[in-house]
Amino acid sequence: MFKYLIINKYLAREFLKVVGNMCFAFFCLGFFINLFEEINFFKDFDISIKTPLALSLLFVPSLIYNMFPFIVLLSGIYFFLKIKKNDEITAMKVSGMSNFSIILIPSLVSLFLGIIFVTSINPITSIMIKKYESIKGFYKIDQEYLAAITVNGIWIKEKGNGRNNIIRSSNLQNNHLMNLTIYEFDSEQNFIRRIEAKSANINSFTWELKEVQIIDSNGNILSNNIEKLSYISSYDIKKIKSLYSNLDTVSFWSLKKEIKLLEDRGYSTSEMRAKLQRSLAFPLFLLSMVLLSGVFTLGLYFKDNNWTYIFVAVITSVLVFYFNDFSAALGKTGKLPILISVWMPILIIFIFSSVGLIHANQK
Repeated sequence: MFKYLIINKYLAREFLKVVGNMCFAFFCLGFFINLFEEINFFKDFDISIKTPLALSLLFVPSLIYNMFPFIVLLSGIYFFLKIKKNDEITAMKVSGMSNFSIILIPSLVSLFLGIIFVTSINPITSIMIKKYESIKGFYKIDQEYLAAITVNGIWIKEKGNGRNNIIRSSNLQNNHLMNLTIYEFDSEQNFIRRIEAKSANINSFTWELKEVQIIDSNGNILSNNIEKLSYISSYDIKKIKSLYSNLDTVSFWSLKKEIKLLEDRGYSTSEMRAKLQRSLAFPLFLLSMVLLSGVFTLGLYFKDNNWTYIFVAVITSVLVFYFNDFSAALGKTGKLPILISVWMPILIIFIFSSVGLIHANQK
């Protein structure tokens, strides 16, 4: 028993080392690629190199999180090849261990890493992405236009024609903002008037307000019971619905609250619910990647040709992630239930890995 404990501890430690080194390699690669993109973005701004460096440091951890299943797959293949090339696996088999027991320890480690990443790393990366978008958004051309969804409703800030407008709506129903209030300020931030409407059709940038009344800065009603009124905005229904286009800014612990908030405001929650299910499935996804890597390295034999293993790893990664994205897209469009679209790829990988694992364990 003590002998197996030492071997298992060794396998876990060495696998963690490989994963750590692979993460560092991907971090460096992602950092320099993103740094060039940030430098290109800021080429017309008078800033120092510190800003692109800081933005790259904020962005790359989220990239590593999203690519971690691919990193784990490559790490598993490298790790199993390493112990296979060094004949360590032969010594382990002599001591009574099977291929299954050798694959089991890295699999459990990956499962534990998945739980840590979802519960602890993801909240940190979401904060970093929020900071990244906040800093970069300051330099974007449309920085004067802001929108947010809060517990108090949908809020929009925009500038145009020498005026600053703040728009509030209680919720979104189909293509209409309901219970709309537009607060108009001049360029000196002096309040001019407010426009209240029961609803606004926002199919285009020219909104069609219905049941409108206009009130001046002193609270006097200037116009009442206006059946229709046009309002030129910088937002339409597509832009409003893209407020949560970057789900990386939402942490795992905030997902349920954000789903409830979107439901109350009339937004589709399919993407947010898909993200929740992907987060719950993340540890098992990592586990399936290790099982898959074990099947390819210990269950297949390519005459010690490492390039063949690398080719198999790359092709497998592409197929897995394309299949995963395709299934997720079916879930977002409503053609598949969210649960099935997220969990089906993992279940298929588990079935394939299980069959391969039985084959590998017989060797």
